[in-house]
Amino acid sequence: MRGLSRRALFAGSAAGAATALLPAASPAAAKPKTAATCASYRAAYHFTVPDQWKNDPQRPVWIGGEYHYYYLYNADYFTGVEGTAWRLATSTDLVSFTDRGVAVPKDTTPNGDVWSGSAVVDRDNTAGFGAGAVIVIATMSPGGGTDHQEQFLYYSTDGGRTFTNYGTDPVLPTPRVGADFRDPKVIRDEDRDRWVMALAEGTKVGFYHSADLKTWTYAGGFIKEGIGTLECPDLFRITAEDGTAKWVLGVSANGKGSGLPNTYAYWTGSFDGSAFTADAADPQWLDHGWDWYGAVTFEKHRSDGSVDPSVRYALGWLNNWDYAHRTPTIDCDGFNGTDSIVREITLKRASSGTHYLASRPVAALDHHVSRTLNLGDLEVTGTRVLDYRGTAYEVTCEITWDQLTGAGLQLRRSPDGGRHIDAGIYRDYAFLNRRPTVNPDASGRWQESHSPFDPSARTVKLRILVDRTSVEMFVDDGRYVHSSAAFPYLIDTGLALFTIDGTAVFRNTVIREFAVG
Repeated sequence: MRGLSRRALFAGSAAGAATALLPAASPAAAKPKTAATCASYRAAYHFTVPDQWKNDPQRPVWIGGEYHYYYLYNADYFTGVEGTAWRLATSTDLVSFTDRGVAVPKDTTPNGDVWSGSAVVDRDNTAGFGAGAVIVIATMSPGGGTDHQEQFLYYSTDGGRTFTNYGTDPVLPTPRVGADFRDPKVIRDEDRDRWVMALAEGTKVGFYHSADLKTWTYAGGFIKEGIGTLECPDLFRITAEDGTAKWVLGVSANGKGSGLPNTYAYWTGSFDGSAFTADAADPQWLDHGWDWYGAVTFEKHRSDGSVDPSVRYALGWLNNWDYAHRTPTIDCDGFNGTDSIVREITLKRASSGTHYLASRPVAALDHHVSRTLNLGDLEVTGTRVLDYRGTAYEVTCEITWDQLTGAGLQLRRSPDGGRHIDAGIYRDYAFLNRRPTVNPDASGRWQESHSPFDPSARTVKLRILVDRTSVEMFVDDGRYVHSSAAFPYLIDTGLALFTIDGTAVFRNTVIREFAVG
């Protein structure tokens, strides 16, 4: 995927004076205001771009005892100039990141800016740049525009900090102009001693082989219609608790037209090095909210550097192309670009015998807790306002009941109770509803997200991460997740519990706040 530079500004302040999202303004009007005139909406514990613009995460790689996280970055966002580079941040725990600046620059070759792709560590020197060289293969569009997409190679011999272009010719030319041919995801196929690339080609994911990362041969493809253009493909193997190993093929896709999410679709199945065979025709979804796009998964490395085959990490862009340039962070903080919390992904077996991916926030988040409030068991009939105020926190509880229609939490509640974000269950679905507060969806169509729920269980576990411009809800140990952007006024700091048509007990209710340096 590529990054753009169109803008739409959020007209709002902590005092709630304005309530509308305005259309694109001039670059001068888009410049951030001083601290004296506005308050910060920058996330407290989620990754945000230091300035200007970010969109797609690029799969992090493990180098020298730390994760190297690259992402699409546009330093010219506020001047209206389009095009992205790859900027780098490093982390040892995937919660606290250190900015390292631009690693793969844009517009330094005739091929222009650099779009999505993937980095790999070439430990065996297959490409000839030296053992341990870091190789990036990314999409570029020679001549500008979007109708001529080819794959180019950059290499690094300084541990992934800076990259040099491998000439100006593509390592994988496009077979046709005017079609999607982008977002290469490269993995090492150890069983066959070669590299494999998954490539987004409209409604197909193409598979390619290479011995040296420089010359690629088409091997096969996987086609799925009905969920829009398939973007940012992902391919990996993971082992379940019962010892079952599955291959997973993932894509960012837009299923909204069919009542499906607009996030990360995935299939479990098998991969023979050339073809992926899915266990089922229809995908599952790693997130059911509105804003978890361009997501990547990557290996979990143990302290000794070895890879844990039973866990992967995952990271998504907390935004949506329907309203990508609508955010209050532009007005005061001078940036547009926030990521989800990094997740740990595991493969689970459902009672039906099928396998699915479960999500939980990265365990290292526990090491950044600055304050904990144990509220215990709370009985609720109707609405119960808690004696807590905050704009960035985590709340966990298990809701139990005998008979009711719905139950949940009102997050970022306004002093008068009129504005809030609702999260919980209603009849036979779990939901996250941002309609009662300010949010980026001016159409009003993408307000409440749903995922399946069995009311006969009479219990649900919720773990909800709240930050200044986002909410991520993990349902029943991460069986389902909802991630959505929302922009509550900064004076909206309340928290309430509610039930509909009955009484529930919110057991083991705990609030945690985080300090991330």
